[in-house]
Amino acid sequence: MAAVDPDEELLMRVADGDPAAARALVGRKLPRIHGLAQRMLADPAEAEDVAQEAFLRVWRQAPKWRPGQAKFDTWLHRVTLNLCYDRLRRRREIPTDNPPDVPDERPAPDRALEAQDTGRRVAAALAKLPDRQREAVVLCHYQELGNIEAAAVMDVTVEALESLLSRGRRALRAALADLVER
Repeated sequence: MAAVDPDEELLMRVADGDPAAARALVGRKLPRIHGLAQRMLADPAEAEDVAQEAFLRVWRQAPKWRPGQAKFDTWLHRVTLNLCYDRLRRRREIPTDNPPDVPDERPAPDRALEAQDTGRRVAAALAKLPDRQREAVVLCHYQELGNIEAAAVMDVTVEALESLLSRGRRALRAALADLVER
């Protein structure tokens, strides 16, 4: 028995041109899709562009959508990841060990500064992972997809996903070992 897609009715309304359904769909999906793009690209402007392009594809695809072939959320994550990889391929930059510092004009308590530093370190360590390991970690830990759904998005078996997660986690633990000691 196929799982019921919670977005099916809303997507059908979008296909029929219902503006309220379009707003509801964007409200429901945009934060997660933008977060996925932000974590994959580490660039807020590019993440916004990717999220917009993903929703443009939703509007174009909605009238052609066939329920039961794939969950909409799985399809949307796959489209977003593909758009991210397109942008990553176009970059000719070499990732550096030290991302540029962004000055914060506001006075901040020590804990906020530590949290910012930790966030930058985690983002940098995540960016150094091989693409498939980063994709698995982002889908499962940041997008909060279950292993079965993440494996479907990545078009791999659950066992392959778990292997990617294991290697990604191990690499992150090694890169961030000094944070655990603090």
